[in-house]
Amino acid sequence: MGSDYIMQVDVAKLKKMAATLQAPKANTITLKGSSEKVSEFFSFGINSLLYQRGIYPPETFTRKQKYGLTLFMSTDKALQDYLENVLRQLNKWLNEKTVQKVVVVITEVESGEVQERWQFDIQCDKSMTHESQPREKSNAEINKEIKAVITQITATVTFLPLLANPCTFNILIYTDKDMAMPEQWEESGPSLITNSQEVKLRSFATSIHKIDAAVSYKDDGM
Repeated sequence: MGSDYIMQVDVAKLKKMAATLQAPKANTITLKGSSEKVSEFFSFGINSLLYQRGIYPPETFTRKQKYGLTLFMSTDKALQDYLENVLRQLNKWLNEKTVQKVVVVITEVESGEVQERWQFDIQCDKSMTHESQPREKSNAEINKEIKAVITQITATVTFLPLLANPCTFNILIYTDKDMAMPEQWEESGPSLITNSQEVKLRSFATSIHKIDAAVSYKDDGM
């Protein structure tokens, strides 16, 4: 008569082992995660810029904690919708590794003259794909670098000339030349400033994307 063998399985232990194998490392980042991180920076960074430069009334902003800072986010519905559409497209292009730079242009409403040009040059590791192994860099490290950039944007009010007249803004996104233009987007000139000064700002990197920031502003004293 044959023998019956019973193998006892510790289900809880197996589940724990599976979770250990499947859990992503806390100090790594993927192309998708990097694209989301950069898009998030632009969301908070552009809102902060618009608040600090007085492009929209201060009462149309609400406080929000991010990166260990108190930042200001717009409650204006039209502005929220505009930024959401721009950042959605930006995130798509970041995932496709086709973005070269993002520029925020501040223009005087009446004269149409460009007063400030905030340029964010974007470098990307083109060898990275969505199937690649995640790169080494922790979320805490990236947030620390982003915090330094946004802190510097906030501090620019100490040296930038006062915007004496009502101003508006526009966002330019520079992509690789072979990219098809989405609907509701249009080609634009560079919106350069005559008689300008430029100040280099801090940079941050995710290990996949690197963003170098600078602001140019009109200097009537030149």
